[in-house]
Amino acid sequence: MATGQKLMRAIRVFEFGGPEVLKLQSDIAVPIPKDHQVLIKVHACGVNPVETYIRSGTYSRKPLLPYTPGSDVAGVIEAVGDNVSTFKKGDRVFTTSTISGGYAEYALAADDSVYTLPEKLDFEQGAAIGIPYFTAYRALLHSARVKAGESVLVHGASGGVGLAACQIARAYGLKVLGTAGTEEGQNIVLQNGAHEVFNHRELNYIDKIKKSVGEKGIDVIIEMLANVNLSNDLNLLSYGGRVIVVGSRGPIEINPRDTMAKESSIIGVALYSSTKEEFRQFAAALQAGMEIGWLRPVIGSQYSLEKVAQAHENIIHSSGARGKMILLLE
Repeated sequence: MATGQKLMRAIRVFEFGGPEVLKLQSDIAVPIPKDHQVLIKVHACGVNPVETYIRSGTYSRKPLLPYTPGSDVAGVIEAVGDNVSTFKKGDRVFTTSTISGGYAEYALAADDSVYTLPEKLDFEQGAAIGIPYFTAYRALLHSARVKAGESVLVHGASGGVGLAACQIARAYGLKVLGTAGTEEGQNIVLQNGAHEVFNHRELNYIDKIKKSVGEKGIDVIIEMLANVNLSNDLNLLSYGGRVIVVGSRGPIEINPRDTMAKESSIIGVALYSSTKEEFRQFAAALQAGMEIGWLRPVIGSQYSLEKVAQAHENIIHSSGARGKMILLLE
């Protein structure tokens, strides 16, 4: 290590496994930005379920060990590499991905994955935009091709992606229904764009949804837990309806016949299948949402770097999501 190189605290993963493999180290060299890269002093970093799958080694993408998890950071530009014209030291920004990992005091990112954070949003909110809002936008506008006037059911609407989907769908003129598992979660869903909310822990909640939407059914379902809900989803759809699978934690048995009479579709979403051009489109729409005011991230539980293992445990096993989980680095 070069003498005089600045050191930082960061989470490092040396082996795949449970939350206990997340190790906090305080002697990590602060990275130096190269061509088309920026260095961000991280104030907050979003915690996403996908980071727990990657850490466990069960995800399709495996990073080279050791690595630092985290993609959604918000903070201030500390330094810029060559050929970076969009940003300068001191700019408030957020990211959709990082090169060096976001669970750290400083993070390196490619300049085309970094966006200006408006003054009206704080750093915690900035760290809640990346994966949740870009995924929700891709699911609704790109995959489902929603049209104003259609109905959308957001399953698991009180989490980060769910609330993003409710806000976007309402802004784009859809009738928005959501589900959540706690009274607090249901209230948050109603405050963030849903016209109606249902408790998915009630045995007869599917009947209540059917009664609400009537014979026609629901045009689009944004599904966070397909391994539990997919079979029911197919029965709730309208003719030509689409189930958009954002999350699933295992297999499920369905009857393909349920797709035939309604000519319905099951479509999977992976944010990182988006092209650079698509990311630019999504970013432009979301930046407009920030300016107008309909894009307002809801912050849930917050953890320090020392408590990151607990955060990973809770994002998968705690009952009832309420907003976006954040790591604080200030």
